[in-house]
Amino acid sequence: MDEKHDQTVAMLNDETHAPRTRTDDHPAPLRKCCTSVFGALRNNLLLTLTIAGVFLGFILGFTARSYNPSTETIMILSFPGDILMRMLKMLILPLITSSLITGLAVLDPKSSGKLGLYALTYYFCTTILAAILGIVLVQVIRPGERNTKVALPSYAPVAEGDQVTTLDAIFDLLRNMFAENIIQATLEQVKTTRIHTNITNEATGDVTVKTKFETRYVAGANFLGLITFCCAFGITIGTMGKRGEPMLHFFLILNEIVMKLIKLVMWYSPVGIMFLVAGKILEIEDLIKLAQSLGMYALTVLTGLAIHSLITLPLIYYAVTRKNPFAFYAGMLQAWLTGIGTGSSAASLPVTFRCLEETLKLDRRVTRFVLPIGATVNMDGTALYEAVAPVFLAQLIGRQLGIGQLIIVSLTATVASVGAASIPSAGLVTMLLVMSAVNIPAKEITIIFAIDWALDRIRTSVNILGDGIGAGVVDHLVRSELGPTDLEEGESTNAPIKARTASELSGERRIHSRDDFHETSKL
Repeated sequence: MDEKHDQTVAMLNDETHAPRTRTDDHPAPLRKCCTSVFGALRNNLLLTLTIAGVFLGFILGFTARSYNPSTETIMILSFPGDILMRMLKMLILPLITSSLITGLAVLDPKSSGKLGLYALTYYFCTTILAAILGIVLVQVIRPGERNTKVALPSYAPVAEGDQVTTLDAIFDLLRNMFAENIIQATLEQVKTTRIHTNITNEATGDVTVKTKFETRYVAGANFLGLITFCCAFGITIGTMGKRGEPMLHFFLILNEIVMKLIKLVMWYSPVGIMFLVAGKILEIEDLIKLAQSLGMYALTVLTGLAIHSLITLPLIYYAVTRKNPFAFYAGMLQAWLTGIGTGSSAASLPVTFRCLEETLKLDRRVTRFVLPIGATVNMDGTALYEAVAPVFLAQLIGRQLGIGQLIIVSLTATVASVGAASIPSAGLVTMLLVMSAVNIPAKEITIIFAIDWALDRIRTSVNILGDGIGAGVVDHLVRSELGPTDLEEGESTNAPIKARTASELSGERRIHSRDDFHETSKL
């Protein structure tokens, strides 16, 4: 029996033995293809659901328009999206504070300085390039001269106190950077207003206008002040050695908790994004009239955003890293779609962190320093938008801007984009600064209110791509200097934490969270 068994095995293993054909061999490639496709979808389930949510939102919105829903129905339909925005905004403050402090506490001052220099250089260059590109396009296409001038719905005029000058905007930036109350900075920011009073001389009858500057607080988190404070706080912890480690571990664990909460919120994001998109589509009163009135203006802005995101940013990334920028974009697709749905780069910040750290594997010390600052000051899409809009409005009212005025527009748009809060439609407020620089009446801004909701989402997504490319560029430039990471979080707070302050990086000691809590209790 053993000999027969051995002969049978030898015959089956013989290379000259003719193989027996099977009827189910032909569909094997198709089965393999289907398996690979469904496997990729399963491995990227959240991204797949987010893409489906965006498309379903468009389908739901345009389908519901045919039924002429009431205002109350639109509000109810938009409610799930509003819940998503609230959850994301809830995580912004603890995310920015914990990420900046932990990122800078483990960096020596020299490394922090290089990170800041590279990041700010990248931000300035890309922002000014975006503004120049916008001016070139609006001068070539000239959408204001091709406008059909169909009547648009009227909006309330801009209040006189809300009109700002370049000097006021620069001073407000500096005031907000150094907040007088860090708790108040989480809720309000400084804004300068001018109060004009007419004074009549009783003797001569002459009327003089006296201007009084008043500094007041307006609703909205002061992210510039928070970032400045957190940077100083993190660097100071890094200089304290062993005494600063308990505080560092507190923020490390806080950051880990926030990231776990972000993962939970992300599974709800496809539903929220779907209803956000559907609700915004339903809020448009007349799509045809909107397209006739502002179609060329929207085309100009979208063309500029496409050139900046598909040509300018990829060229910069490839020139520095010699890597495929579109493979980098593929890793950021989740954050890009979230930006389109929310219209806020700050609300999309948790997703951007997740994409860069978990998908693209960038150094966490780089992302935690670059991303919070980039979400506040790096506004490429906003700079392009704020350069196009004033020139478009000038063309609309029959004014021709000279070379000097166009240069002023580009520079002012760069400054204004830095001051734009990373919230939906904040660019409309700072655009008043650009308009006042070239003496365009503030009331003209109401013309573009109707289309701003759509362009705001596209330019926000470009801002997010710019932040991600910036993090990738800085990571490539400093990775060899930073060396192996000393900032790692385990899957649970019971796992060892490899965290040392900047002054302890040369030591060999590894601190465990349990020992750290014992040390804290002794203090």
